[in-house]
Amino acid sequence: MSERLQKLLARAGYGSRRQIEQVIESGRLRINDKVATLGDRASVHDRVRMDGKLLNLEERLAVGCRVLAYKKHVDQVVTRRDPEGRPTIFKSLPKLRAGRWLAVGRLDVNTSGLLLVTTDGELKRRLEHPSYEVVRSYAVRIRGEVDDAMLDRLLAGVELDDGTARFDSIRVGEDAHRANRWFEVTVRQGRNRVVRRLWASQGVTVSRLMRTGFGTVGLPSGVKAGGWRELDRKQVRELAGLVDLKR
Repeated sequence: MSERLQKLLARAGYGSRRQIEQVIESGRLRINDKVATLGDRASVHDRVRMDGKLLNLEERLAVGCRVLAYKKHVDQVVTRRDPEGRPTIFKSLPKLRAGRWLAVGRLDVNTSGLLLVTTDGELKRRLEHPSYEVVRSYAVRIRGEVDDAMLDRLLAGVELDDGTARFDSIRVGEDAHRANRWFEVTVRQGRNRVVRRLWASQGVTVSRLMRTGFGTVGLPSGVKAGGWRELDRKQVRELAGLVDLKR
């Protein structure tokens, strides 16, 4: 069965749909020796080449949908190569016979905790897409005075440089009398550094940030920082179900 070229290649892990569209627009993709255009359809039985290299779609898609719950530590970066030589999460992942691992969103270098990694480009795209509003959970340590009025503002919504943002929930930790207090927050927006920027808008500083959940997946227990645990089929189905996918 044929499908849109960008969707097929995204499922096979060659990038997001938008990235594949850019490759098509630049004339770098060919289907059966013809230059591909936006709107073209293909199947695993077609000869698809990118930059002259034949893509083994059938083998890649045979890998299926795999998802890892990775436990990132601070100082790791979520890129395949880092010009500064910092450790990358991709060096710690299991080898694949075909396809490649794709990070679902990013965590900045100073943020630790749960990062989902998958072989499925379409699952990645939907989990990241703002229309699905997948809940992210964080444990955050704050330096500075926090009062109830501030929490109310953060729940109601504050204006950032890229629009209004807010927390869906805030739970206060049990360390109320310490200079650095812990909070548990949830947010449905995957915008860049949104948790840090929300707190900064109130004049306080995030001294530590750890993601503890993404959708139906929690931070894996018993896994050391830099390690991972693979989701089983039931967990993958539940996660995919959040974004209307059957896997």
